[in-house]
Amino acid sequence: MSVIPISALIHQDPWHKLRQFTQARIGIGRVGTSIPTEELLRFQLSHAQAIDAVHVPLDEQQLLAQLAEKTALSPYLPAFSLHSQANDRLTYLQRPDLGRQLCQSSIEQLKTHSDATLAPYDLAIVIADGLSSYAISHHAAPFIDALIMQLNLDQQHEWDIAPLSIVHQGRVAVGDDVGEAINAREVLVLIGERPGLSSPDSLGLYLTWHPLRGTEDSLRNCISNVRPQGLPYQAAAMKCL
Repeated sequence: MSVIPISALIHQDPWHKLRQFTQARIGIGRVGTSIPTEELLRFQLSHAQAIDAVHVPLDEQQLLAQLAEKTALSPYLPAFSLHSQANDRLTYLQRPDLGRQLCQSSIEQLKTHSDATLAPYDLAIVIADGLSSYAISHHAAPFIDALIMQLNLDQQHEWDIAPLSIVHQGRVAVGDDVGEAINAREVLVLIGERPGLSSPDSLGLYLTWHPLRGTEDSLRNCISNVRPQGLPYQAAAMKCL
C-alpha cells in the first residue's frame, strides 16, 4: 500500500499566493476540518512571542549602547532614566493610571535639569517600554536616528532637542509629565504597542503639542506600526514632520 505524503493532504486555500504580501494569517489551508500542523505551531509560537513582549523587561543598558552607536544622537545623551508611578510590571498592567504619570523623583530630576538650562526645548523625545519591550529594543534607536537626520535637514527651523528620556513602566500620557517638567513645546513618545499575533514588536509614535499633565488623548497625533515589516523608519520620520 502506498503512503500518501502529508503535503498531499493539505487543501490549499485560493488566497495562498497572497501570503507573500502580508504577515496576516490568510490562506493557511486545511487538513480535513483542521488547520495544518505547521500553521498551528506557528500560531503557538506567535502567541508565546506576544506574551514575552509584554513581560520581558526593557534592557536599558542594551538600549543605551544602541543609542550610543548612532553618531547623530550623541548631543542628546546621556539619556534621563525615569520611572512611572507603577513600581512593577504587575502594577503597570493592573493600574494603567499609574503608568501615565512620572514618579516624583523622576519629575524632580527633570526639573533640576530644566532649572539649570532655563531655555525651553522645541522637542522632547520619550522612550517608554509600553506593552512591548521588543518594540523598543528593536526599533527605537534606528527610528530616532532617522528622525534626527530629517530634523537636521530642516532649513526652515533649527531644532533645539532635549536629552532623550527613557521611562520604565510608562504609558503614552507619561510624555506629558516629561514635556511639562523639562519645558518642551512638543513631546514625541515612542512606545511599545500591544503585541499582536503577527507583530510582537510594533512601535507606536505619539506627538503632543504643548504637553501638560491631563492632556486628552484626542489631542495627540498617532503613527502606528513602525518597523521594517510595517511603516519603515524613514517614512515614519517624515510623517512626524
